[in-house]
Amino acid sequence: MNIENALSGRTIEAIYTLYGASIEKINFEKTNPDFEGDLTLVVFPFLKVSKKKPEETAAEIGNYLKANIPEVASFNVVKGFLNIVISDAYWLDYFKSVDGKTFINATLPENAPTVMVEYSSPNTNKPLHLGHVRNNLLGYSVAEILKAAGNKVIKTNLVNDRGIHICKSMLAWVKWGNGETPESSGMKGDHLVGKYYVEFDKHYKKEIGELISQGKTKEEAEKQAPLMLDIQQMLRKWEAGDPETRKLWEMMNGWVYKGFEQTYKMLGVDFDTTYYESNTYLLGKDIIDTGLANGVLKRRADNSVFIDLTPDGLDEKTVLRGDGTSVYITQDIGTAVQRQEQFKFDKLIHTVGNEQDYHFKVLFLTLKKLGYTWAEGLYHLSYGMVELPDGKMKSREGTVVDADDLMQEMIDTAKATTLELGKANDLNEADKLHLYETVGMGSLKYFMLKVDPKKKMLFNPAESIDFNGNTAPFIQFNYVRTQAMLRKAKSGAENFNVHDALPENVTMLPKEKALIIKLYNFNATLKQAALEFSPALIANYVYDLAKEFSQYYNETDILKEENKELVAFRLHLSNTIGIAIKDAMGLLGIEVPERM
Repeated sequence: MNIENALSGRTIEAIYTLYGASIEKINFEKTNPDFEGDLTLVVFPFLKVSKKKPEETAAEIGNYLKANIPEVASFNVVKGFLNIVISDAYWLDYFKSVDGKTFINATLPENAPTVMVEYSSPNTNKPLHLGHVRNNLLGYSVAEILKAAGNKVIKTNLVNDRGIHICKSMLAWVKWGNGETPESSGMKGDHLVGKYYVEFDKHYKKEIGELISQGKTKEEAEKQAPLMLDIQQMLRKWEAGDPETRKLWEMMNGWVYKGFEQTYKMLGVDFDTTYYESNTYLLGKDIIDTGLANGVLKRRADNSVFIDLTPDGLDEKTVLRGDGTSVYITQDIGTAVQRQEQFKFDKLIHTVGNEQDYHFKVLFLTLKKLGYTWAEGLYHLSYGMVELPDGKMKSREGTVVDADDLMQEMIDTAKATTLELGKANDLNEADKLHLYETVGMGSLKYFMLKVDPKKKMLFNPAESIDFNGNTAPFIQFNYVRTQAMLRKAKSGAENFNVHDALPENVTMLPKEKALIIKLYNFNATLKQAALEFSPALIANYVYDLAKEFSQYYNETDILKEENKELVAFRLHLSNTIGIAIKDAMGLLGIEVPERM
């Protein structure tokens, strides 16, 4: 029985019985830690119908609930707050129902909504950077949370693999590459291609400077620089299907994809389907024609096509250039329609930084005006920028923090910290290396995800690897504690087995009841995180659970307790807390080590 539902139903009944008033919805809150109780009802909204003082109203409702719900052990009133104490028997019964079980149901309901989550969306002219790290971790975690909450989830990536920016790397390699390959250079393919993107920019700026010195304006110089003319010609060749240009494009993109695969593997993210801009950039043109025909879109004197969104507080938006070529939104319209036709999604979530807020407002509104009712299910998961403290990280190009560099820095810092604290002393070399990676990557992921996605964040690698703070290592260490205790109990005189029956009629300590209530809140937290697309809610939940367990572990005799039934109960509780920690961390894409 869900105790909140029972309390809500009986409270509605109580208000009708006591005061003759009908109330549709009742919400109970967690009781303030300063007061006795598990759930609290704020009675001020009911004073109009009770026509009594807050304390008297709360007491009457409390007496009704205690008389009609066996699970209500007692209640107390603090001004207009009715604090309900739920019986230990209820919490013990609940614990029996979850003891030793996962908190994540892998079976989807038959009518499970289909949700697409798009994340990553890299360009194939450079490696993934710090911003991509937050994007990938956020998108992946949201997808896992939605899946655990009962949705059919499709993880998708849209790779920007064509255009002027790609041609810059290609042309630079042709001019200055001397046939260099990832194999000959020892560089990851995405880093090698990024090297030539930087090389292009260096030579291009030099040409611009020379033209400006000859009397050209900056704008004229940027347009007339020989390298700019060359890449425009290369792009035209690509679009015309020139075999030599396409072969070069395929080779260099192939290098990048292999590099991306390594980075994605290290990040622990994956995709169910991948779209490529080279296949989608022509999509949307037919839709534009239809929009013109039905008057939703209009044509300007220069032959460009636009939609007028000024009545909606936005601007006029060009959806097709005067020469008939696509703009980004043309492709985005076409891609959204294609995805709907392929997957019949109920919701499509775009994980993109907040600098694109306006673009997505325009895109979603345009699709609605074009008559696509499913556009109501489109959502922009907007997130803030990530910044690093000055001097904490060196980037390969001097301006952007490379994702691979960041991950290696995290693993190196985790190694130094775990060795300093002696956390790896009893492990062999292979297990040590795995522990450094687990702690380092867990620290990175947790620090990124514990912050509300909408907020800009400052990421400090050193602060994230702290075994005593609101960090992944602290949570991982407390999971390890549960496993170490279970191993010791199994091999010791207790010969404990987690599959043994849970002892009956134990008397719980207040901290044990508090931990069981934490377990009870797992599903509610998961549902809220799915509703808000916020891994931060899961991160804060699992930290609170680990912190409560850490206090319990330090203050309570578990294996040394003389009462063997209490020992068994506490081991069952510790085991189930370990499962909850592992499940919650898994939703964040974080692994937990078995030993430390």
